[in-house]
Amino acid sequence: MHYDFVLILLFFAIAVPLLGRRRVRQLLAMPDTTKMDRLALYASTIAFQWLAAAVVFWRANAHGISAAQLGLVIPNVRLTLIVSICLAGLILANQLASLRRLTAHSEEMKGTIVQLALKIFPRDNLERLVFFALVSTVAVCEELIYRGFVQYVFQAWLWGVMIAGVICSAALFALAHLYQGVRGLASTFVIALLFAGVRAWTGSLVAPLVGHFVADLTVGLLAPSRLRAAQGTQIQTNRR
Repeated sequence: MHYDFVLILLFFAIAVPLLGRRRVRQLLAMPDTTKMDRLALYASTIAFQWLAAAVVFWRANAHGISAAQLGLVIPNVRLTLIVSICLAGLILANQLASLRRLTAHSEEMKGTIVQLALKIFPRDNLERLVFFALVSTVAVCEELIYRGFVQYVFQAWLWGVMIAGVICSAALFALAHLYQGVRGLASTFVIALLFAGVRAWTGSLVAPLVGHFVADLTVGLLAPSRLRAAQGTQIQTNRR
């Protein structure tokens, strides 16, 4: 058990959730965000993600963990392609259904996640372009970190038991989304289990990376207009 691996895992298990919750509190305390606030948030997140992924890759390489062990290869191209398409379709359908369900319930529109989404998601074409870079970064970096490094390390430490790596990586990934509350934590854990299971099955990060990208891009581009439309409808209803 390498000490630097332990430090990395502790950082993602403790520091990342706490820093995430702190940032969310700061955003929620603001009446609204400006264009510069959102662009600065995207830029700082991109920088942090690439730095974290670089450190993880550096230490993994230093201890002889191969690209294949990190899921950076495609052992079966046909299987990976089919699974990637199916997973992307499943995630897209789930995101669209979740948005419809969210906008249909007035009580949920007052929740933390909706208020946060309205403050951080892009509002014009420049922001959408930078947001696209953000989503691409998050998909690549978080898959490398959680489904690549974390999943491999836990599986190796726990006697090579694949399911142990799947569960532990999913748990750590869910913790990173602690700011979403108990309900969000549970749903993120389920999605993370799916991604980790797919990574273990295909031996590659490609399919979960595609699913991750589709999930974040879909909600980031579609949620703002739909949430604001739902809010407008609620305001009109309340005035009657």
